[in-house]
Amino acid sequence: MTTLVFGHKSPDTDSTGSPIAWAWYLTEVVGTPAKAVLLGEPNTEAAFMLQRWGLEKPEIISGVAEGQAVVIVDTNNPAELPADINAADIRAIIDHHKLVGGLETAEPIDITIRPLACTATIMADLMGSSLSTAPEAIKGAMLTCILSDTLEFRSPTTTDHDRALAERLAGDLGVEIPAYAAEMFAAKSDVSAFSEAELLRMDSKEYAVGGTKFRVSVLETTSPGMVLDRKAALMEAMGPVAAEDGVEQVLLFVVDILNEEATLLVPNDLVKTLAEKSFGASVSGDAVVLPGVMSRKKQIIPALKL
Repeated sequence: MTTLVFGHKSPDTDSTGSPIAWAWYLTEVVGTPAKAVLLGEPNTEAAFMLQRWGLEKPEIISGVAEGQAVVIVDTNNPAELPADINAADIRAIIDHHKLVGGLETAEPIDITIRPLACTATIMADLMGSSLSTAPEAIKGAMLTCILSDTLEFRSPTTTDHDRALAERLAGDLGVEIPAYAAEMFAAKSDVSAFSEAELLRMDSKEYAVGGTKFRVSVLETTSPGMVLDRKAALMEAMGPVAAEDGVEQVLLFVVDILNEEATLLVPNDLVKTLAEKSFGASVSGDAVVLPGVMSRKKQIIPALKL
């Protein structure tokens, strides 16, 4: 049986590139046939990565068959996985997020969760010397994952280990990190082709605060004006998206990569209260700027309170 390797729904660069890298490792090094798949359309930066390194877009699946062998990467949260995930034969989990709980396995499995900025960095450690034999496309995907998750080392999640690996991969590939990261972020910032609902779901995770369920959405961009010019339409779409997704409210943080700050849209009193209690912000309009806030994992989710 071929093992399926996948990350979370609404796949970003790490949840697109890391399954590809681990499927290569399992197949070519370990000798276990594996295939990378996705749980949705990759975002624009992930699509850029696939094109830049000549990688085929993985098949998109909506569920897994009972007993299907799977490896889960870049998440351990059942809410971000197929509804039937616990019927699958989960073989391993490789992740860099906090442990959520809720996944069930038929027998003991390998679980690797480390406080690093990127799943690809953890995979490089697990691959060991085998990484040196990886094709350029695999190394390129892993480099892209690290630069994406660290926002070119600007994110507070960045560790020296992430940076050192990225610099090593870039050296192997003959890539200049600043120029390549600029190409990546330009691709990520071009969201003109997406509807408001698609933008709200593009890079989002469900999270409950005191029993209130939120969809916490982040758009990382070097052109925040492109998103904020659509502020009214985005706030209008939040109600229908929340209703369809079974949450109380969508929270949208527009992260300005270059200025290292986030703008939170404030459509109602619920979000106003949350912004003031969570970030000590003073909210007087329909948006509030949060200086220094870059990371959902480290600075947004842990701070949320009502």
